[in-house]
Amino acid sequence: MQTWRIFFTGVGGQGTLLATRVLGEAALIADIPVVVSEIHGMAQRGGVVESAVVMGNALSPVISDGEVDILMAFEPLEALRAVRKCSAHSLVICNTSPVAPFSVASGRDQYPEVSHMMQTISHQVNNLIAFDARSLAREAGSELSVNMVMLGTLMGHAQMPFDEKVVKEVLSTRTKKSFLEINLKAFELGYKV
Repeated sequence: MQTWRIFFTGVGGQGTLLATRVLGEAALIADIPVVVSEIHGMAQRGGVVESAVVMGNALSPVISDGEVDILMAFEPLEALRAVRKCSAHSLVICNTSPVAPFSVASGRDQYPEVSHMMQTISHQVNNLIAFDARSLAREAGSELSVNMVMLGTLMGHAQMPFDEKVVKEVLSTRTKKSFLEINLKAFELGYKV
């Protein structure tokens, strides 16, 4: 059985952990062996959050440098920090809408130019999908649905061992009823990227 190593990175409040759980549960429903890990940075919004989903023949959720099949980067600077996990064959799906860290928001530091970061990443991997997921989430009805846009893009571009219907099934059970319609719309917008 093939192994899929998917590494998620972003900042607190972007929903990376929910996206990780949804993908892990989808694998379970599809009867795919899966291990999931979560590494919380700062517990507050704005702190780095990393997680991993490893499906197939794997005993550990640990993904070493150069081993990632798919990097799901919810924030561009975090994508740059995590690109060490990639090889030339990795797929990188990156939200290009920055979340300024405290040092930038307070005026102490400057945020790097997003286009330069994407150029650096594109020199290291053969397959980069970089787009403004926040604007698609806004179009769906809530900026909080960036995670669903990103999941939709993953399902639309990666050869996963299950289809998007399984992910939507998990979304219908893991999403508050009041957000379900927005999340499904965000997923569809991401799927079409």
